[in-house]
Amino acid sequence: MSVISVRQGTLATALWPAIHGDSFVQRAMRATLLALIGSALLTVSAKIQVPFYPVPMTMQTFMVLTLGMAFGWRLGAATVLLYLAEGAMGLPVFSGTPEKGIGLAYMMGGTGGYLAGFVLASALCGLLAEHGWDRYAVTTALAMVLGNIVIYVPGLLWLGSLFGWDQPILAWGLTPFVAGDLAKLALAAIAMPLVWRLVSSFTGPRNR
Repeated sequence: MSVISVRQGTLATALWPAIHGDSFVQRAMRATLLALIGSALLTVSAKIQVPFYPVPMTMQTFMVLTLGMAFGWRLGAATVLLYLAEGAMGLPVFSGTPEKGIGLAYMMGGTGGYLAGFVLASALCGLLAEHGWDRYAVTTALAMVLGNIVIYVPGLLWLGSLFGWDQPILAWGLTPFVAGDLAKLALAAIAMPLVWRLVSSFTGPRNR
C-alpha cells in the first residue's frame, strides 16, 4: 500500500460504526460521547507521571496523537478543543493543575503554545490515519514524529516570545522531553497496528 492512500475508516468508526439511516441527532450524540470519553482520557494521561530520564514522562502527548489517529481529524481536534475548554473553565485537567494554577492563567503560561499545538497535532495525525497511516508500524511512527513537531513548534515559539530568545528555550522546552517522546513513539508504533489487526480479526475484511 502506498503511504498516501484513499481515505479510510478510523478505529472509532470500526469499533462503533454509524448505522445507515442514523439521524443527525444520533450522529451528534455519538460524536459528543466519544469527545467526552476522549477528554477524560486526556485528563488522566496528563496526571500520569512515569519515572524517566532526564525528566518524568507524562502520557499526554501520546494520548493526544493516538486519539487523533483513532478518531480522525475532525473529531480528534474537537476532542482536544473540548479538553482545552474544560481547562479554560477552571477544571484541573492539565498536568500540574491545580498546584500550578488553573484556567486561562495557566493556559497563558509556559505551556500555552504546546496546548495550542495539541489541536493541530491531533488534526494532523487524524488526517494521516484516515489515509491508513495508523495501520502500519513505520507510518504510525512517522505520524507520531510529525505530530510531535507540530506540538513543539508553537510550544517553543510561545516560550521564546514569553521569556525571551536570550533564554535557553530548547533546554527548557525540547531536549529534556525527546527521549520520552521516542519511547511513546515506539509504543504507538506497536499499539496502533496491533489494535487494527485485532479489530480486523473480529469485524472482517472491510476494515483492512
